[in-house]
Amino acid sequence: MSHYSTALPNAILNDAGLAVTAGWLTVYNIEPDQREYQQASLEYLPEGVGLPAFCFADKPTLPKAGLALVRSLDGSTWDTLPDYRGQTVYSTETGHPETVTRIGELDNGFTLLAPATPYDTWNGKAWVTDTTQQQEAAINAARDELAQRQRVATDKIALLDDAVSLGMATDDESAALLAWKAYRVQLSRVELESAPEIDWPLAPGA
Repeated sequence: MSHYSTALPNAILNDAGLAVTAGWLTVYNIEPDQREYQQASLEYLPEGVGLPAFCFADKPTLPKAGLALVRSLDGSTWDTLPDYRGQTVYSTETGHPETVTRIGELDNGFTLLAPATPYDTWNGKAWVTDTTQQQEAAINAARDELAQRQRVATDKIALLDDAVSLGMATDDESAALLAWKAYRVQLSRVELESAPEIDWPLAPGA
């Protein structure tokens, strides 16, 4: 029998985790913050030396997608926890989105379900739209839009009316004055209660 060997000497650990036989050992590394598994590596352990920090000798079973592989708090076992990192969650208080950065179950007060509108409230299981508040907001927005359109029409009419009153208007300007006045009348008849489904009249020249 040859006295040569191409095999790496294997370290043997006692119950205290110290090498009773010097050699190489495959260890499994975690990062210290969330104790997540990182990679396997070979470590040489002299006799009487234990494992490096954040390394373990027992081989983990790789989890399925959507789970993170972590070491238990007491360091005794490998565990799996839900992994939502990179996903967007929503505050059930405000509806504001946040990106998940930590391993584990979602914090209380957050859900993966996105609110459909800014007027949604969380009922404990789903978002419910406050249609009254939503309608009030739509009417207020329509009222602002109407005021802006009326200001534009009034400015146009004032300028054209001056030209007509002074006998300086061209035929096109006279026709435009009538069109803008008709448009302003149409605006006055807009029913804001139908917001946001308002069929706005077209401004002259639009």
